Amino acid sequence: MSFDDTTRRQFDAIERNWDERTPIHAASHFYGRDAESWFAAYEWDDLGDLTGRDVLHLQCHLGTETAAFAKRGARSVTGLDLSGAAIAEARRIAEGQNLAIDFVRANVYDAAEALDGRQFDVVYTGKGALCYLPDLDRWAATVASLLRPGGIVSIVEFHPMLVALGVVSGSLFADDRSLVLRHDYLAGRGVREIDATWTYTDGPALKRATTSYEWAHGLGEVVTALARAGLSIRSVRESDELPWRRWPHMVPASEGFWRLPDDAPRIPLLYAVTASKAD
Repeated sequence: MSFDDTTRRQFDAIERNWDERTPIHAASHFYGRDAESWFAAYEWDDLGDLTGRDVLHLQCHLGTETAAFAKRGARSVTGLDLSGAAIAEARRIAEGQNLAIDFVRANVYDAAEALDGRQFDVVYTGKGALCYLPDLDRWAATVASLLRPGGIVSIVEFHPMLVALGVVSGSLFADDRSLVLRHDYLAGRGVREIDATWTYTDGPALKRATTSYEWAHGLGEVVTALARAGLSIRSVRESDELPWRRWPHMVPASEGFWRLPDDAPRIPLLYAVTASKAD
């Protein structure tokens, strides 16, 4: 991984942040749900039958979604993550479920080397992963190198619209559900430093490694990076549902998912991109 010193320090901060988040997440109610409940039906349609296929989950965190691939009959399942604490916890969780999953600690940019040049039929990533990557062209080239000819990459991510929006603060009306633009939809302004005591799950606050870094990526940037890496785009989906309740006024949708109420504008909250490598 050949990044400048500043970016390497940012990666180190991100790693420390996720190391401290890991025990909080592992003990949370947020993650105490069935592995398959994190997936929308269209994700399984895009992935297809996993029987006899080798699957790699990049930036897998606790291996929550990784476990679903093993349960779906994949021949082998591998999870890779930057956080050593997360990888250790993912191994513990998989062993507790008698799932044969190989977990590897590495930065995603070092994945090809860390996996000894192995290639896979399916590479999966998403739901809060790409914002920790400063260079999508290098990421897409890495993904392409990890795919066998004919293999697919499936990316399911928080839509830039979701990331850009936030609730109105300081409203005169207690029940105000209005959403306003708070963050960038598109890349271009570089890294964003975040200092946050609380993580996104239930549980105690972080006490030490509260600083992290994120990079904005528009949907067009993601698709273009994959195409530049020589991958063929098979589908691009946008969905108005999320696998958790982002705002208090969201209502239940499909099983395990939430959406904005009927009187709110329909906006994309997740997107899914599937691309393939030529045979």
